[in-house]
Amino acid sequence: MSDPIKHECGIAVVRLLKPLEYYEHKYGTPLYGFNQLFLLMEKQHNRGQDGAGIGCVKLGVPAGESFMARDRALGSSALTEMFSRQLAEYEDKVRVGKIIPEIPATVKQNFNFGGELLIGHLRYGTSGNYDLSTCHPFARKSIWPTRNLMIAGNFSITNPGDLNEALINRGAHPVFSTDTQSLLEELGFWLDDAHTTIFRELRDSGVPGREMPEIISRRIDLAEVIRKASAKWDGGFTICGTTGNGAMFAMRDPNGIRPCFILRTDEVVAVASERAALMTIFNAKESQVEELTPGMAMIVESHGETRFEKIFDAGEKTHCTFERLYFSRGNDPAIYEERKALGAALVPQILDEIDHDLKNTVFSFIPNTAETAYYGMMAELRVNRRREVRDELLAAVKAGNVDENLVEKLIMGNWPRGEKVAHKDIKLRTFISQEKTRNRLASHVYDISYGVVREGENLVIIDDSIVRGTTLRESILKILSRPNPKKIIVCSSAPQVRYPDCYGIDMSELGKFLAFQAAIQLCQQTGKGDLLREVYQDCVRELEKPEPAMVNHVGRIYAQFTDEEIARKCAELVYPDCDWKGELVLLFQTLDNLLKACPGSAGDWYFSGNYPTPGGFRALNRAYINFYENRTTRAY
Repeated sequence: MSDPIKHECGIAVVRLLKPLEYYEHKYGTPLYGFNQLFLLMEKQHNRGQDGAGIGCVKLGVPAGESFMARDRALGSSALTEMFSRQLAEYEDKVRVGKIIPEIPATVKQNFNFGGELLIGHLRYGTSGNYDLSTCHPFARKSIWPTRNLMIAGNFSITNPGDLNEALINRGAHPVFSTDTQSLLEELGFWLDDAHTTIFRELRDSGVPGREMPEIISRRIDLAEVIRKASAKWDGGFTICGTTGNGAMFAMRDPNGIRPCFILRTDEVVAVASERAALMTIFNAKESQVEELTPGMAMIVESHGETRFEKIFDAGEKTHCTFERLYFSRGNDPAIYEERKALGAALVPQILDEIDHDLKNTVFSFIPNTAETAYYGMMAELRVNRRREVRDELLAAVKAGNVDENLVEKLIMGNWPRGEKVAHKDIKLRTFISQEKTRNRLASHVYDISYGVVREGENLVIIDDSIVRGTTLRESILKILSRPNPKKIIVCSSAPQVRYPDCYGIDMSELGKFLAFQAAIQLCQQTGKGDLLREVYQDCVRELEKPEPAMVNHVGRIYAQFTDEEIARKCAELVYPDCDWKGELVLLFQTLDNLLKACPGSAGDWYFSGNYPTPGGFRALNRAYINFYENRTTRAY
């Protein structure tokens, strides 16, 4: 992606189903669960650069001993920092004899993360402060194991204010910080309620206190706690959590906006944001990895029994398409094929734009995430060329005009030529204070393979999406124009990004979207400026309505123009300020082709404006009001 955007976080859970002795005997280490958690998080490192956190719950720990632990760290190296710190502590205790690796009981007793249930989180923050207080897992502590709660999630809630208001109306005093805190307190409230109800019943029945924890642990219905807590949640979410007695859950929003995959064997239950991570770390087949059904929760009881419970009535399945386009690692088998299909779908537009002149065109991609779409594009170009050669040969045979020159021309000529034209050398830091200097340095992040593109040729570059266009204008196009191509065609495997996201991606300010900027300028240049004020007034009125009644008024701006008109204006806006005088064309994927290429992911609200929850329309209306009033702030 040429425009870096922050996006969806990563989760990882490892629940061991057998005693630690089993793993020490089979795998040669009592830290099997700890190691698997690290590897599962490392394979999803693409999902978090701001921080990371891990948690652990030990099962069956005697009273007086610690049963729950947590560690967190900030920055892109947080994962390595945390695990190195914990392993150093482990090795120190081995050296002094507190831990004997061949005796797993010593590991469980003396190592914070020597437990059966481990949870991890990789953070890509889209708002708030970037300190340890915002890193998952979030924890709620108590001396009662069943009242302890630790959660980690990949989510964004559009109505945390409503949730905090509900807590206040119950007499609570929530400290407003993040939507994670709101969810934690709501879950904690209902967990406390369930615990207290059972406790009082047992107390009034004369059950001895020492017997209560085990009974309460068996009787708490974690699924019912989740149902009550999440009744008013609006947003996209996958949330994992554990109580102090070792009961664990993983839940997913009713539209399946955020991904969640599960692996269950006789040794382990594991959860991750990406299927491929589970396949690699546990050497599992694709068929062994399940996708958690939207609206469902998987509950793993403290004794290891697993069950699935419906939390919400399932809504329309609207998986985030940006997961398929960009966020998830491309080695997932389905995602790999979908990205290839997205590249192939652009070929008809590309051939029309270059007038089918493959001989004088070079094809390439913007590294690194668009590479798979590039392979799909090149494969489809070759198939298309083979069809042309076949048809011309058959026609020549029929006319009796086949000779050596014709065969040589058809077989050797006009084939698509692919090259690695753009190189991404470094990711420059943004610590330089002066904006002008920072932009100048950032313009050198990309470089070009000199001598590959000849003067006067067409250069076709595929990118997985174009959001803001800033990097295109300030860096990429200046580099690509150096060989003086006749035409540069930048192809986006995604449609035009037109609307804000409120479910996790850092795209909440309308005014920053290239397609929106283009539509606004077209309105102003074609005498439709009054429409902008009318839409503003309608958006203000929308916010006074109940959320289910809200609609999308911003779409009326885009409806004034064709997709091609907006694309041409986008090209004008990102045309580089340099000596190049060639033609620049931006081609965007069609929405129909996106949905055909990614048939299981219909979450296209940032392209279509069709939000799956009421909170999405509220965020859209607020985003347009912010734009019109010249406010640079989040819309939710």
